[in-house]
Amino acid sequence: MKYQLDARRLLCPLPVIRTQDKVATLAAGDVLEVKATDRGVLNDIPAWCRINGHQVLESHVDGGEVTITLQVGNKE
Repeated sequence: MKYQLDARRLLCPLPVIRTQDKVATLAAGDVLEVKATDRGVLNDIPAWCRINGHQVLESHVDGGEVTITLQVGNKE
């Protein structure tokens, strides 16, 4: 399933914490689209995904908004 998380207007580390909290409620294979305004997420969320076994499918910046789409990995 596909889910969305609005982390706009939050500053580091809150977008990553909110992403982590949301992913904890999802199943392996689910897709989460995170929208944020803190450009630090372009580095922080992919790093968090690598450490935790999730995969970044896409990331892009549109004006002042960053969108990162990730797929939840196995939670073992």
